[in-house]
Amino acid sequence: MAESYTLDVYNSGRTVVGDAITELAKNDERIWLLTPDIGWGCNDFKKAHPERFIDTGIAEQCVVGVASGLAVEGNIPFIIGMMPFMSMRCLEQVRTDCCYPNLPVRIIANYSGLTGNAGSTHYAMEDMALFSSLVNMTVCAPADPNQLKQIIFSSVNVPGPMAIRMDPGKNNAVLYPADEKFEIGKAHLARSGKDITIIATGEMVREAIQVSCALEKEGISVRVVDMFTVKPIDKEAILKAAEETGRIITWEDHLMNNGLASAVSDVLTDNCAALKSFKRFGIPQVYPGFGDAQELYHKYGYDAEAVTNYIRSLF
Repeated sequence: MAESYTLDVYNSGRTVVGDAITELAKNDERIWLLTPDIGWGCNDFKKAHPERFIDTGIAEQCVVGVASGLAVEGNIPFIIGMMPFMSMRCLEQVRTDCCYPNLPVRIIANYSGLTGNAGSTHYAMEDMALFSSLVNMTVCAPADPNQLKQIIFSSVNVPGPMAIRMDPGKNNAVLYPADEKFEIGKAHLARSGKDITIIATGEMVREAIQVSCALEKEGISVRVVDMFTVKPIDKEAILKAAEETGRIITWEDHLMNNGLASAVSDVLTDNCAALKSFKRFGIPQVYPGFGDAQELYHKYGYDAEAVTNYIRSLF
């Protein structure tokens, strides 16, 4: 576990996705790549394995159906798409074609949360809630490119369908070294701390690390738990944080209802965990307009400033 971060090294999540799937396909003929008319991450695979590449055009329902058919025949199909549409337009197909028969279809989609800068029709605010509600579905929200790559490699050995959310994937902060180990279904301790725990996922992990580093200088010890697997969620890590720090914050670029915060609070409630405080940070029940992601985080009260001020108010 790295305890110090420069937070100034970047990589393209889109490139990582394409490279990882193409590399997997070299030695595994079960790997296919499909897309509903999305170009990023596909070109190298298309050149290397044209016989295992399918572009259905702008038809998310169809791409899920075709991928499911390939999976029935023993293949492991990956779909690259846009999360607003992969999580809603084809939800029935994902539920019935992928989840019901428990097929190993992997949906990797960008523009999660408010990162799309294209208005509410192109913001994926509900995807973790929708996918988490589906039987057999695994839901991941990686925080950096190295973690994303490892999740893709590991997914080959995970039974059933999987949804992996990411931001636009053009300029991603590298938080972890390439040899850092991650296990799907287990939280990753990004920063140790004893006063309060931030349980974050996806893009908000970097924000949480920055807050932790800044408050350490003020004598406040903030643990950061990277909950990159939202389903199945790591109950042990949540209960350990509750017991050892007594205060928990959840932080997600997703509606605060039925996403990470709800999953964490379910674990705490089911286990009668006693806390000094619990606070959700994420998208409220609104349809946000156009804007830069950081501007919208600030507008809706879940940027680093809001989280920092809340923590300060507790001590």
